Amino acid sequence: MRAARTARPARRGDAPRPGPLALWTAYATLAAGAVLCVLGWYGVSGERFAERQLPYLASCTAPGAALIIAGAVLYTHGRSALATSRVEELYTLLVATEQPPAEDDSPTATSEALLMVPGGTLRHRADCPLVKAKREATPPDPARDTLDPCPICDPPGPRRPPPPDRPDRPEG
Repeated sequence: MRAARTARPARRGDAPRPGPLALWTAYATLAAGAVLCVLGWYGVSGERFAERQLPYLASCTAPGAALIIAGAVLYTHGRSALATSRVEELYTLLVATEQPPAEDDSPTATSEALLMVPGGTLRHRADCPLVKAKREATPPDPARDTLDPCPICDPPGPRRPPPPDRPDRPEG
């Protein structure tokens, strides 16, 4: 059973998606230019005098070169427009199916016991994911508690005040 595809709603100002017709037109233009250049070369190569070669240059080679340039421009435009439309479609699909992350207001840790890692600068709850598996974690010394609270588990305790703003240059 085929899965149903959701179509992107048309918005005002949306250009129609370039199809393979643009690329086939570019291929046909390039081929016609190449054929005219070959015919012009063949005609010029059969004439000995420059005044008899000029009509072949004017009627075949110059228009053939112009068609080759036009075909290259059409091909480049068709490929870039096709790529742009594919990128926009993928972006729309990604944005449309992306679900916002669920806001979980429940705390990650709820234990009242506090721990610290020797040499660390943060105070954690005992069930904080940052210290849960660390055997070297020990309770902090309340007399010398200069640790900042962990931003993940937000343990109770004093918070250090932010450092005072110092001027870059001494005044005076």
